[in-house]
Amino acid sequence: MNKNYYAILMAGGVGSRFWPVSTQEFPKQFHDMLGTGETLIQKTFSRLSKIIPKENIFILTNECYNDLVLEQLPEVSSKQVVLEPAMRNTAPCILYASLKIEKINPNAVVIVAPSDHWIEDEMAFTNNVEEAFEFCQENDALMTLGIKPTFPNTGYGYIEFDKENTDTIKPVKQFREKPDYNTAKEFIAKGNFVWNAGIFMWGVQNVLKAFKENQSDLFTLFKSGQALYNTKEEAAFIEENYPKAENISVDYAIMEKSKNVFVLPAAFDWNDLGTWGSLYDKLPKDDNNNAIVNAKTLVENSTGNMIRTENDKVVIVDGLKDYIIVDKKDVLLIFPKDKEQDIKIVLNKVKENFGDHLG
Repeated sequence: MNKNYYAILMAGGVGSRFWPVSTQEFPKQFHDMLGTGETLIQKTFSRLSKIIPKENIFILTNECYNDLVLEQLPEVSSKQVVLEPAMRNTAPCILYASLKIEKINPNAVVIVAPSDHWIEDEMAFTNNVEEAFEFCQENDALMTLGIKPTFPNTGYGYIEFDKENTDTIKPVKQFREKPDYNTAKEFIAKGNFVWNAGIFMWGVQNVLKAFKENQSDLFTLFKSGQALYNTKEEAAFIEENYPKAENISVDYAIMEKSKNVFVLPAAFDWNDLGTWGSLYDKLPKDDNNNAIVNAKTLVENSTGNMIRTENDKVVIVDGLKDYIIVDKKDVLLIFPKDKEQDIKIVLNKVKENFGDHLG
């Protein structure tokens, strides 16, 4: 296994659209959302460890999730858990982790991967990552994996690549914001657009150069403490300085500003598991097209439902179509699937009326 291969596993999100299972105290990446016996972060760590030495996988998360990470990933040492004392989007934490990795190994090639995505064909994923790593070792490149769109999704950003280029890895023309439905259909019809999955690869020197050129203030802030990184003094520096960082995504910070950006259209099926509906799409269904996790069910005249409970709870459903039914301790959610984007709004109302402990 190549000792220059590293990973930054992003595990700091809250996943509020998966409420009531995902909460501020215990977000979705630490849950077994698919009913497989493994949590999402465990599945992602296992997938990455097929190509990257386990000791080279760094987990980026909020400091309040440190214990959860170490509990769920016993192979990981506390030195591999990179803690954010404040929520500042993806650019600051990726820069911070990259400087830590560069100090350990200036020849590192890094993949940045979310901890909560679903990937079916893990062998295809591994092959794509190896191909991208080889390209990054030979070129001054910032790379991303693009997902071939299967329908005009309006919830993802898109990447437009050079249509004339016949190479497997293609130069990126531009990043496109989440489109409306008609624009998404136009993107797919053109044939040179892929979904932006938020999976990035680069040589650590190349990404630091991109930050220095495009985000000089951010780079100076974190670079000033690099001598302290991986020492006992690191935590105090980060506690004081991290909240000063701009709240900005890595896409806006460097990817959209850089000229040396490439995309590899991925060969694997992918889902960002962002909502109950996206989870429903990837789960096996019963004879009535209901997706069921953990529950024992008696279902009559009910189709297209997403049902999840605590282990072995008996659920009887009659006359419901396309609903999300989620039971968790002191919260029962019964909600139309086509309104799933409103779960965030509902969560805020629940907190206002019944207390923050429920969210």
